[in-house]
Amino acid sequence: MAWPGATGPSEVFHRQCPAVQVLDHITSRWGIWVLLALNDGELRFFELRERIDGVSEKMLSQTLKHLVADGLVWRHVEPTVPPQVTYGLTELGEGTAQRLGGMFDWIRGNADTIMDARGKADA
Repeated sequence: MAWPGATGPSEVFHRQCPAVQVLDHITSRWGIWVLLALNDGELRFFELRERIDGVSEKMLSQTLKHLVADGLVWRHVEPTVPPQVTYGLTELGEGTAQRLGGMFDWIRGNADTIMDARGKADA
């Protein structure tokens, strides 16, 4: 996607590139965890909060708003008292979560090697 003044493929390294905003939402502190959690299936808000260790209600709510606005996550509200809100991945979100899952699997498989390298660098 081009923006005014875009000069070519390197535009992704410019902060005004629209892809940068989306990438910021996906790779935010909680965005990646929300996408990975929803990759296993739809969840209600409280289930997401319980599944993602350390996320506050405020940060989860903000993250979900961004991911819904970006078209990666859908939101369904049941008109009950209190309302039951369920979230799931859109087709676009599924593609994103699958790629993130592959990256996470690679990191998990190489974590020991990475931690060894970190230990050597710190020594």
